[in-house]
Amino acid sequence: MATLLITGGAGFIGSNLVHYALAHTADRLVIVDKLTYAGSLLNLEGAIGNPRVVFVQADIADEGEMARVFAEHTPDAVLNLAAETHVDRSIDSPRPFIETNVVGTLVLLEAARKFRTKRFLHVSTDEVYGTLGDDGLFTEETPYAPNSPYAASKASADHLVRAYFHTYQMPVVITNCSNNYGPRQFPEKLIPLMVLNALDGRPLPIYGDGGNVRDWLHVDDHCAGLLLVLARGRVGEKYNIGGGSERTNLQVVDGICDVLDGLHPQAKSHKSLKTFVPDRPGHDRRYAIDATKIRRELGWSPRHTFEDGLRETARWYLDHRDWCEAVQKGRYDRNRLGLG
Repeated sequence: MATLLITGGAGFIGSNLVHYALAHTADRLVIVDKLTYAGSLLNLEGAIGNPRVVFVQADIADEGEMARVFAEHTPDAVLNLAAETHVDRSIDSPRPFIETNVVGTLVLLEAARKFRTKRFLHVSTDEVYGTLGDDGLFTEETPYAPNSPYAASKASADHLVRAYFHTYQMPVVITNCSNNYGPRQFPEKLIPLMVLNALDGRPLPIYGDGGNVRDWLHVDDHCAGLLLVLARGRVGEKYNIGGGSERTNLQVVDGICDVLDGLHPQAKSHKSLKTFVPDRPGHDRRYAIDATKIRRELGWSPRHTFEDGLRETARWYLDHRDWCEAVQKGRYDRNRLGLG
């Protein structure tokens, strides 16, 4: 039984990874999370209290605290999912993104180097690659070209991780994923924001012409990929993880409306709530992942179709309105947009 240190473990992807690891491994999990607005112990309901789980509320950029965590728990592997992730927030205030995504990653790398951690998996994003035209896919060899402060902070962290492999021979692996969706995602991001706005009869704000394209990946498929890369990925390599489900933002919103028209019918279709708003500064037009490498080397493939995953996700938010209210209470203005 290995000990895995999961940073950002009370956030969206991190908490889903915790639940997935508890169900699919026998490992002991040490969860570190600062519990900012997007991280909540509500996401870890059913995990906290498990004898295989330890939770530590801490900032990954706190050198002393991270040294204590590593000394006390001696993790065999680190899965670094702690990050500020919301592009709009990074445009308004870049500094927290540098502090968490860059400085925090550096602190973790130094602690892992000192305590000779056996594997360091750094979880990143396809946004580091910039934007695509109408065709083509991001591969592991695509040059970095970040276009937002968020993307730049993640690109910087990726380069640090790579440098620690080449300079210190640290056993690192990097993953770059496409847009995740699924349960427990804080309602500033596109899918939960649209679901909850639609349920409340609020406008569904769509940036620009709604033609921005993202490759959608169900969070459980992402978690399966992460554990595969942790166990069998080649040290010093990076792996792109994508769902192969390209959709425009407008198609996603229409799909949500179609699902809700069936699950939560109203006098008028939820599509009547669609509202086009001015585009976001530096809004990348298209992302799409080539996941050939992880498919070929590790045998990974996504299990969810986007249509089934979207319906499942919308139903989760319908069934967990109490969770939605609790995590949002007093901490976020839902009039802000979230079209990542």
